Amino acid sequence: PTVLPAAHEPMLLLAITEFVANSAAFAYFTAGALRRNISSNMLPRRFPLQLRTKSMGVFSPQLQERYPDQPMELHLSARRQPLLSCHPDALHGALFSSAEAFVVLPNATRVPAFLLNIDANVTGKPTITGNRLGGTPCLRRGPLCLPHAGLKGLPVPQVKRLETLLKFGLWLFGVPWANSECCPHPVP
Repeated sequence: PTVLPAAHEPMLLLAITEFVANSAAFAYFTAGALRRNISSNMLPRRFPLQLRTKSMGVFSPQLQERYPDQPMELHLSARRQPLLSCHPDALHGALFSSAEAFVVLPNATRVPAFLLNIDANVTGKPTITGNRLGGTPCLRRGPLCLPHAGLKGLPVPQVKRLETLLKFGLWLFGVPWANSECCPHPVP
């Protein structure tokens, strides 16, 4: 049990237990809310790697050879419930997810390219600056595993390069998304 400090002046204290956080994670996971499909037109143009076979050729050149410059989709989902723990100095989370990549053919058929399991440990120190919730996340390397490469005859994509891209995506999109979801409107 944690003892809350005595209030010597007007203040707002917010206490959330691990039970509440993990119950919410369980509810979101069970409801299927921890899924996101990302298509090539959803990424900002400034993002250095677009979801097209031409760009993904960096990881699997044969993908570009077989399907020249076709759009792709990425289906992200949780394989298991995320686990959260609270510590005095930070919040810790264990994420168990998968990313399945598809080539989108001109007739809208989706051809599986690869499935990547991504397990990660994330530590974040939350901060509140003015009216914004922020944080300093740290992604501790978890196992990246390629259970299968969807297309027959294609070699396994280079997992280390994919891991670097995922870390970059967390910093570029993950933290801003968390800020927009946690505090979408400024507090007066």
